[in-house]
Amino acid sequence: MKKPYIIAELGVNFYDTARVMNISPLEAAKMYIDEAAKAGIDCAKFQSYKAGTIVSKNSPAYWDTTKEPTKTQYELFLKHDSFGEKEYRELCDYTHSKGMDFTSTPFDYASADYLEDMVDFYKISSSDLSNLPFIRHIAKKGKPVYISVGAAYISEVDEAVRALTEEGCKDIVLFHCVLSYPTKPEDANLRIIETLKRVFPFCRIGFSDHVAPDDTMMTLSAAYMLGAEVIEKHFTIDKTLPGNDHYHAGDPSDFVKAINNFKWIDSVLGSPEKVVLKCEETPRREARRSLVLTRDMKAGEVIEESDLMPKRPGTGISPQYADIVIGRAVKSDLQEDTILTWDMI
Repeated sequence: MKKPYIIAELGVNFYDTARVMNISPLEAAKMYIDEAAKAGIDCAKFQSYKAGTIVSKNSPAYWDTTKEPTKTQYELFLKHDSFGEKEYRELCDYTHSKGMDFTSTPFDYASADYLEDMVDFYKISSSDLSNLPFIRHIAKKGKPVYISVGAAYISEVDEAVRALTEEGCKDIVLFHCVLSYPTKPEDANLRIIETLKRVFPFCRIGFSDHVAPDDTMMTLSAAYMLGAEVIEKHFTIDKTLPGNDHYHAGDPSDFVKAINNFKWIDSVLGSPEKVVLKCEETPRREARRSLVLTRDMKAGEVIEESDLMPKRPGTGISPQYADIVIGRAVKSDLQEDTILTWDMI
């Protein structure tokens, strides 16, 4: 049974967990990896950046400040930028030891370079969709590239895809994404998945979700049904934690629910080939109709149209052959309501 490839965006949420549990960020990150592995997730994803290279000190917040009160991007990034190559290498090895793929979104050239021999694929943020020199730099490394296309026109997506392909990247995943935290369900705009599949048939299409989780995880189910082959969602072990992405992230139970939904959807979607299923064989025979006599007939009598009525079960001559039966003689005496078979005429 298939399901979409599932990425848990651990991002930098573990820093908040480390703070409240009074443990090191590295210990907290490993705890997140453990929980993701238990939930059946395919890939653990982080974010690699330094505040000073990702944003100017005067960049304003663009998130819901009632949930994350930090007023500038620089202040927020500064809280979560202590990891470098050494820490990510340890997390890479730990993730692989748990049977999951590893990646981290680089936000600068230095991160992109040191991650090269760690990541199973590169993930590029929506925020870098128009950063074509950076996209080209990553594409030249010869790895698969997954890129989010939030807050963009289709022409900008095309430019990014063109940059990737021109540098030789052949394995591309485009994530439909809404760059709003959290995304209101009515803004999820999931039909863009179909649009991306139509416009970029040589790419795989996924969904990077920022809708707050609910009891059904139906947003992810709908994305899968529309053709998303890869699903990415922010991950936390405590949705009540203040700060960063916890308020729109899914916890392990949300991911388990989503994975079970995907499996159920796949089981009910079945095969596109129209055949008679084994479970339909008996109902097909008993519920279809046969030609049945409307009166007693003597041997040698010729069957007329008024002598026939289509009735269940479908074990005799099908009504589709009525024109062949009419005008033929019965071989023996037959009673009214006899289900006709070919050896009787």
